[in-house]
Amino acid sequence: MKRRRFLLGALGLLFSGTATRAQEPGRVYRLGVLFDAARDDPGIVAGLDELHRSGFVEGQNLRVEGRFSIRDDEETAEVAARLVATGVDVIWTGGYPRTRAAQQATRTIPIVTVADDLVLSGLVSSLSHPGGNTTGISLLATELDGKRQELLIELVPSARHIAALVDPRVTAPEQLRILEVAAQMRGIKLSILPGHETRRDHPSDQ
Repeated sequence: MKRRRFLLGALGLLFSGTATRAQEPGRVYRLGVLFDAARDDPGIVAGLDELHRSGFVEGQNLRVEGRFSIRDDEETAEVAARLVATGVDVIWTGGYPRTRAAQQATRTIPIVTVADDLVLSGLVSSLSHPGGNTTGISLLATELDGKRQELLIELVPSARHIAALVDPRVTAPEQLRILEVAAQMRGIKLSILPGHETRRDHPSDQ
């Protein structure tokens, strides 16, 4: 719960950074939302609070439109299309299905999102150069696994055998092989153990 609250708060900062590029005194900014979480979810509240601290106050210069607690894919697509048609300034969303629906609805309105792996799911081309109109936070970001392994080895320099718990639906075999080779070059054996987890909606959903 704390991680979710932090992430959505960070998304609030991303939105404020996107909107303030062309902020105009007296203008009411329109934030489109597509979330499976409820409006009173601590993470959503944290995100809106962060916007408030950045000068975007709902009922004054900020209007929130769209849907919370949305699960149905067809309804998600309809709401995304409606947000684009009404011309919101930014679409704030989370998880693969809702982010993909927003991307399919617009290529110009900025989309701020959080998902398990933005790159592997195809939501952005890379973390450093996402391209398109989508930005946000990638929870897993498998392209950073090598750096994570490096940091772990540096933290425990005496380690000679480490294990990695992976979801084979998320991490590609070639990526695992790269990790194995990197560990071997440091004189360390890497044991890869498959993890089994029930996911919602899509392997890259939040």
